[in-house]
Amino acid sequence: MTLPCHPPTRRRLLQAAGAVTALAALPGALHAQAAWPNRPLRVVVPFPPGGTTDFVTRLVCTEVAKALGQPIVVENKPGAGTVIGVDNVAKSPPDGTSFVTVANSFAANVTLVKKLPYDPLKDLRPVALMGMSEHVLATHPGSGIRSVADLRTAARKGGGTLSYASFGNGTSAHLSGAALAQQMGLELVHVPYKGQAPALTDLLGGQVTLMFGNWPEFRGHVQSGKLVAIGMATAKRSAYAPDIPTLTEQGVAIVSNSWNGLLAPGGTPDAVVQRMNAEVNRALASPPVVEAFQKGGIASLSGTPEQFAAFIRTEIEHYAAVIRKAGITLDT
Repeated sequence: MTLPCHPPTRRRLLQAAGAVTALAALPGALHAQAAWPNRPLRVVVPFPPGGTTDFVTRLVCTEVAKALGQPIVVENKPGAGTVIGVDNVAKSPPDGTSFVTVANSFAANVTLVKKLPYDPLKDLRPVALMGMSEHVLATHPGSGIRSVADLRTAARKGGGTLSYASFGNGTSAHLSGAALAQQMGLELVHVPYKGQAPALTDLLGGQVTLMFGNWPEFRGHVQSGKLVAIGMATAKRSAYAPDIPTLTEQGVAIVSNSWNGLLAPGGTPDAVVQRMNAEVNRALASPPVVEAFQKGGIASLSGTPEQFAAFIRTEIEHYAAVIRKAGITLDT
């Protein structure tokens, strides 16, 4: 039996054409997603080697590289309070091959630096938070300072000669030192460095008197007696250093820490940002990272790109208030 053959209607032709077009485009779209990354990635750290941000970045990137199947090259580009390294990535092609690890200074520079060479909210995309380290206010044993009360006495006797080191202008160590001087009514000389490692070296040598530093790097020196912990800059006693009193307990309400997270150039595809976020979060939950964080006293901070974006906006507002209240400029 021969079935009747009806000529195709215009509607059927359009439906068939659309189906063919969709099928033709699908392999390409799938291939484009599957192809990333098809070459090595780079992550810029705007600090010298040896600090917490550098450590966290290299640790996390080792695990992410395994998952992505591509090498990740970590490049240290310090200078100008992290502006040089951040700007390098902000001006990189948004092709999913360049990222930058930022810290508190990224938020502070919005207010501190009059003419940033990049727009922090448009030229860069939040990808993932990684870690946070509590700060300790420390000094070298030769200073004779053991507490906030000792610091007050020494500052008055010194006549404005006491100094405090920082990781650089606009960093959390800089702003916390300025807040300390303001709250205590002291004159302290700010000495900025290009990262925590060189600042810590001079603190150990007695070239500078004080420093707010990341507990992971300071712990060994405090425990060995090479540094004296004046107080933890935490809201309550730290789980990592329960025997050290907080600054708040001693009458100075300062809570300070160093966080770090990953950004990509503005315009980086959503698929790349979401995949990188997922792999960073997986890395943070991996045994090597969990163990290293626990040993180092680093808190893991995971979440979505959107949560990181909201966190950055909050930090920008927070540091704007601190900077304006303390009257901090790049010359301090």
